[in-house]
Amino acid sequence: MSTKERYSQAELRKANPMFSRVRSTIETAFYGNNVHEVTSVAEAYNLAKKQPGVIVTDLPILHTAELGLPKGATQLVYNHGKILGRTASARHFVDDPDEDAEALAGNLREDIYAGHEQKYLKATVLVGLDPSFTVKAHVMMPEDQAFNLLSYILNFHFFDDEAEKMYKESKFYNEPDIYFYFDPNVTDPDYPKGLGVFDAPHNCAAVFSLRYFGELKKGTLTLAWAMAHRNGYTACHGGEKSFHFTDKPDKVFAFYGLSGSGKSTLTHATHGGKYDITVLHDDAFIISRENGSSVALEPSYFDKTHDYPAGHHETKYYTTVMNCDVTLDEDGKKVLVTEDLRNNNGRVIKTRYTSANRVDYEENPITALFWIMKDGSLPPLLKIDDPTLATTMGLTLATKRTSAENLPEGFDMNTLVIEPFADPFRAYPVSGDYADFKELFEKRGAKCYVLNTDAFMGKDIPKELTMDLVEKLANTDGEWKPFGNFKGVSYMPIDGYEVHLDDPAYQETLVKRMQDRLNWLNSYDQEHPKTPIQAEAKETLEGIIKELS
Repeated sequence: MSTKERYSQAELRKANPMFSRVRSTIETAFYGNNVHEVTSVAEAYNLAKKQPGVIVTDLPILHTAELGLPKGATQLVYNHGKILGRTASARHFVDDPDEDAEALAGNLREDIYAGHEQKYLKATVLVGLDPSFTVKAHVMMPEDQAFNLLSYILNFHFFDDEAEKMYKESKFYNEPDIYFYFDPNVTDPDYPKGLGVFDAPHNCAAVFSLRYFGELKKGTLTLAWAMAHRNGYTACHGGEKSFHFTDKPDKVFAFYGLSGSGKSTLTHATHGGKYDITVLHDDAFIISRENGSSVALEPSYFDKTHDYPAGHHETKYYTTVMNCDVTLDEDGKKVLVTEDLRNNNGRVIKTRYTSANRVDYEENPITALFWIMKDGSLPPLLKIDDPTLATTMGLTLATKRTSAENLPEGFDMNTLVIEPFADPFRAYPVSGDYADFKELFEKRGAKCYVLNTDAFMGKDIPKELTMDLVEKLANTDGEWKPFGNFKGVSYMPIDGYEVHLDDPAYQETLVKRMQDRLNWLNSYDQEHPKTPIQAEAKETLEGIIKELS
């Protein structure tokens, strides 16, 4: 089996590195006499239907037998209040030297006790869909959160007979199972805006006062990605697809960007059916640093409903829908209004069956990585041949925040921010990802491209152009021009998006954006003196700024 759930008496008689104060507190709660274990997807569905406030629509769920749902099951809707995205500020990691681990453990004990008169549900899923990497994850939440439990079960792989068979045959990692405690009904007085206690080295977490499903999904992935990083994998918050050819080697493309950047669109694009394409996933996967293969961590997709208008074929694959409008159609049936009218960031768990060409494992190594930016100083497509600069551009990925995040009031959504490798869920120093991704460029020969999906010097870059550029790279290696005098950097010439590095205005803009990146690196090192970023990244940016100035 993949991870460790049970322990011998001999293991329990000595100090066991798999246990910690936080892990012991969280796991113990799972065995209370107020906790009911949900043993099937059908049971979870029936509980969710009965949760107060849940809307049972008249829209059928497809593939109910394959999903383990009752025959005739229909899409369910549940809506929240003000908080409609992840609250990053609520996360606290007990192994962070700037945190008071003992105080967090005390808050955790008190918050779990505060909910002890409630009744809870628990269930088990697998994270990782191939025997080379699969992890057992246990989740627990109040019974009035049955809708979130069903969404969790559908998002990951419920531990049914099929999952158990794969799990028994899977590679063993000397790691404990994941335990995730979730209680939106308890608010910690010390953390009125929410509290997440994460002990990633011991694969456990607890979240209080936050009801958004993304806390559950990304919280679990945070722990799984950290485990993968420790065990020889590169953790990827992105999408991966493969182009298969009969007359030349396959091409495996990986896209990295925050929600709303275009990574899901690029991952799922079929390009008019001109290619034999398989899709690994559009949000969560890992790459083996040993052999270059990739594993999807989830079967389903957590998508924005706004992206698919009523009647769109993708809506046929919806299951649980969150923060979305409902109305009556001409026949009096309850149906969805998928546009974001009630609120921003309407969300849905969409099944794997939306992708006819879906796979859970990709044997071929990554051919190319795409950093998806929203940076007006960059042309639509850059190619970077230098491994250090390629990794540094991923490290300083410039983008904009999205409606998937619960941001401070008044935050300007157009503000450029740096999000290393498009992964705001990292549970270890960013230098770890720097080393992992550089290895893909330096040792595995993956190519690096930068896609700007926003605007170049004020001119919008339509998604159709971005899609066309990716298709060109699938067909050929493309035609390139040197990007000034920068060694190992070139751009694809495109009508209407000419690059004029001799233009003082453009030089000033580019210098400013590169300086923003350098400033971020310096700021990171000041805030993390014990785990600084590799010095070569800063030296690379300093060289670019000097060349332009």
